[in-house]
Formats: sequence, C-alpha cells, structure tokens
Amino acid sequence: MLGYVVGQGRGDADRCLVKVSEMLREAGVKMAGAVQFNIETEPAYKCQMDLHILTGSDVVRISQDLGALSQGCRLDPEGLERAVGLVAHALEADPQVMILNKFGKQELDGRGFRPVIGEALTRGIPVLTAVAPGNVEGFRTFADDLGQELPADPEVVLEWVQSQLNG
Repeated sequence: MLGYVVGQGRGDADRCLVKVSEMLREAGVKMAGAVQFNIETEPAYKCQMDLHILTGSDVVRISQDLGALSQGCRLDPEGLERAVGLVAHALEADPQVMILNKFGKQELDGRGFRPVIGEALTRGIPVLTAVAPGNVEGFRTFADDLGQELPADPEVVLEWVQSQLNG
C-alpha cells in the first residue's frame, strides 16, 4: 500500500512519477499529491524545484536560490509546507491514490509530507513516492512492512498502482 521508487540518476524518479500521474489522469483515476518538475537554469546555478499539485493548477516552488557557491540545503521549508497543506486538504475529496514527489530529509525528521502519508494510509489510500538512495534505510524503518520498492519504470509502477486500486 506504500510503493516507492529509488531513482538512480538525477531526476529519474521525478520523471517516472510525472509519467505515472499523467497515465493515471488519462485513465480517470482520482489523485491527490504533488509531482516535481526541475527547471534548469544557468550552469553555475542549481535547478529550481517546483511541485505541481495534482488536484488543480497550483505550482509551488520548493527551492530557494542560495547563490552559485552555496553548499547548504536549498529546500524552501515555507514552500514545502504550503504544498503539504494543499495536499492534506485534497484528502477531503477521497482520492483513489496519492503520489508524492519525495520522502526526503524533512519526512525522515517527521515533517514535510510524513503526516499526510500517515493520514492517507489510515484512510486506505495507496501512496506512491520516491526515495533517494541515501534515505532508503530511514524510509524502510518508517514504512515497516508496508513499503514495496518499485523500479523507476512507469509501466511497472502503473501496474502496481492498478493492483492497489483493484486489490
């Protein structure tokens, strides 16, 4: 009931979840969640990260520009919390599935989308997310026996989602 993709290359998991969300939308599946689009900028700067909220036309920027030489975390916590609020509100519309761009450091620390994931699972809504290789162990601890690793292959992930919906 909690599927996750571990992307091996930059943006692999993001592209996979975007494609799956597009295929589910075409199939008429009612979704909640957010998928990530990275906007490339000048080579000296890191990309900008936007979350597209799946229940409307909202786009939330979750990155902040810290300068070309910065080494710190670029996540904009205010942007992330805005996205979390929009996704949490979407649970009231009883979606069939929730797709979330990432289970990252914020979620490992109990923040970000973590409470929304718990709420969706409590309501019996399957959740699909991505996990960076460095966060897999922490995610597995969180997911316990609910987590199922999936390849970053949209067709395989779509089959998993459909099995959850028909399950």
